[in-house]
Amino acid sequence: MTAEGSKKVVIAALAGNLAITACKFSAALLSGSTATLAEAVHSLADSGNQALLLVGMRLAVRAADARYPFGRASELYFWPFVVALMLFSLGGAFGMYEGIGHLVSAPEPLKVFDHTIFGVHLNFSSNVLNYAVLGASVFFESMSFRVAMREFKRTSKGKGLARAFLEARDPTVPLVLAEDTTALIGLSVALVAVVLRGITGVAMWDALGSLLIGLLLAAVAVALASVTHGLLIGKAASIEDQARALEIAESTEGVERVTQILSLHLGPEVIILALKVAFKPGTAVEQVEDITNGMEKRIRDKMPRMRKIFIEVDAHGDDRNVAAARALIGKLTDDEATS
Repeated sequence: MTAEGSKKVVIAALAGNLAITACKFSAALLSGSTATLAEAVHSLADSGNQALLLVGMRLAVRAADARYPFGRASELYFWPFVVALMLFSLGGAFGMYEGIGHLVSAPEPLKVFDHTIFGVHLNFSSNVLNYAVLGASVFFESMSFRVAMREFKRTSKGKGLARAFLEARDPTVPLVLAEDTTALIGLSVALVAVVLRGITGVAMWDALGSLLIGLLLAAVAVALASVTHGLLIGKAASIEDQARALEIAESTEGVERVTQILSLHLGPEVIILALKVAFKPGTAVEQVEDITNGMEKRIRDKMPRMRKIFIEVDAHGDDRNVAAARALIGKLTDDEATS
């Protein structure tokens, strides 16, 4: 997944959410709808989330220095985790709080919009505002969703959505896609709630809508936190990437076999690779350095994400990871290995 593709998805989502947030807050204040207010806070949280993702992208490209010798690519894992926490607290917790509060308190009557604008007198139930704003929000969210889904499908290599989401090493686009999907479901819930309140006159539907939206956001936030947590504490490169690196290493002249392979994603496009290698019998010490340098160059040329490669001479490494990776050799295409 390219950095430009991820950035484009985040900017599209931010632009849509800023417009939606302003509309939702206006409708919520004029109508007194709890469900619409919950959706407004949801969109506000999403806008802040996209801003934080852009901060992470900017920090992640800073060069390595004495303080951060491996660079700051992990910023792309830290900020999405913060986003998940914000989605839970600002979106989920607020929606549940508002919903429960209005369920146990005396219901507020629907307000009436009665104003003269540019000489035109307008008088109608403020629920009409909710319908208009929620409908417009569905339109804007759908546009953002299309951008995120197109980028996600382009980089998922034909995997199912659930598998691609769980195995993603770049959480940016999956996170935006999850937010947009949640937003569309939340908008549908809010729209049903305000319609039921308008038809029946029972305020409980509005509060129940807010509660359901809060629960939905909290559940999605926990799922996102789980994925980004795994990336923060250190996930290995995909088994496909490990197999490709193993194939390149073992096809290097002078190498007998790889006895251990370890990897760690510091960021979506930054991987640390450590290999234990058995060289062919009779290889002189002086030759080992040349063979090692050649092996590193071949891996980097074909797999640019392998930024830091460490190779140790050892004929008796722990080959559990090697066996799993070796089983995939011959089944990979160049596109799968280098995408």
